[in-house]
Amino acid sequence: MAKINLSELSIAKVRELSIFGGFSARELVEIYHRQIEEKDKDIHAYLEIFQDAYQQAEELDKRVKQGESPAELFGVPFAVKDNILIKDKKVSAASKILESYHASYDASVIKKLRAAGAVFLGRTNMDEFAMGSSCENSAFGQTKNPYDLERVPGGSSGGSAAAVASQMCLAALGSDTGGSVREPAAFCGIVGLKPTYGAVSRFGLIAMASSLDQIGPLAKNIGDAEAIFNVIKGRDPKDSTSADYKIKKCGAKPRVGVPKEFFSLKEKGKKGLDQDVSAAINRAIEILRSLDCEIKEVSLPSSEYALACYYIVMPAEVSSNLARYDGVRFGQRAQGKILEEIYAKTRGELLGQEARRRVILGTYALSAGYYEAYYGRAQKARWLIKKDFEKVFQDVDILLSPTTAAPAFKLGEKSLDPLSMYLSDIFTVPANLAGVPALSLPFSQTGDEKRLPIGIQLTAPWFYEGTLFETGKLLEKNN
Repeated sequence: MAKINLSELSIAKVRELSIFGGFSARELVEIYHRQIEEKDKDIHAYLEIFQDAYQQAEELDKRVKQGESPAELFGVPFAVKDNILIKDKKVSAASKILESYHASYDASVIKKLRAAGAVFLGRTNMDEFAMGSSCENSAFGQTKNPYDLERVPGGSSGGSAAAVASQMCLAALGSDTGGSVREPAAFCGIVGLKPTYGAVSRFGLIAMASSLDQIGPLAKNIGDAEAIFNVIKGRDPKDSTSADYKIKKCGAKPRVGVPKEFFSLKEKGKKGLDQDVSAAINRAIEILRSLDCEIKEVSLPSSEYALACYYIVMPAEVSSNLARYDGVRFGQRAQGKILEEIYAKTRGELLGQEARRRVILGTYALSAGYYEAYYGRAQKARWLIKKDFEKVFQDVDILLSPTTAAPAFKLGEKSLDPLSMYLSDIFTVPANLAGVPALSLPFSQTGDEKRLPIGIQLTAPWFYEGTLFETGKLLEKNN
């Protein structure tokens, strides 16, 4: 078997080695299992390790020995967020209410990855029902940042991001409702993609907010994220919101817009933005300028309403989607003498604090007499936000902004202050409200001894993931 440096291993390298007999899929699973045994006791990225990963890999090796060409993701060890269904596996959404629930079918993305040769190593920790920005809201314990075990990995896909960053898998799947792939990617120093709404099927994803949720890849580099996206994209008859997909991209030298509401070109920063984050954005601008890309300041004037709009639309959809978890149809059930008591005890005792908070907020926003004042106005603000993106993309091909205002914060630092936690999403929620694709890539580190990762965000027009990948590669190559 070839000697493997996991930090330099990529999807393309795995396929190359598999074609030329460098190692088998089973050997790769064994290597990653050893990594998990060594590291996960400190990080807690995984909720469960699948022992049948060896069988999955052996079956792939057998098919190749019989003459079958390795598929595009042959032998790639994947981690999967615990809200994406894998047939016969437990899937809990990190909630006590679904603690014993087993999936009866594969999510469409899992079917596509399986057909492409992926091997599933296990399911990863997350904030309960994807509600959180720190991975501290899991019913099964906190995940820690591999760069500093006293800090959060970001959320809600924190387990998947930490697993990739600590070499406990080669790639992972997460879901992004308001930044839940991009924020943990930025905090853990990896690449995270939120695709265009409808580009990837949501069939088999436990719904949080159906008009915002998207499944996306977490990977070590842009090329790996692109390879995964190319496998999972496309229309699915089982998801009526999915779309036929033909990848689009602009020319070799994109026109880059910097939204002045997020970053001032004149001031080379913004109030409230961490100095190291500002330095990373300035450096990205200089690199793009040196490559003859036009840089111009643009405006997304309605973005000031994005966070308020998101925290009405999202809880309203949470309130509807989580109504099914009543102790009768799914998962665990608390004891009670009458039906109403069973409902109340099940949801009161088995849903966590943040999930209960959002259900109550959403139910209030949708209640008679308040619907138009909150939900109706939020939908009007959402329309304005989408129009801003339509207008700005007439002048530029891509937007550049920070992914987060600061690097990873400490465990417990914001858990008692929900508003402070919600502000973590300030740069990421506009893309979800408008449905445009956005990508976070690692670009720098803090200047102190911690050397914490800093991510920058690229946002493109609807279905222009190709522009994200091409521009991301320019920055990755010249960084």
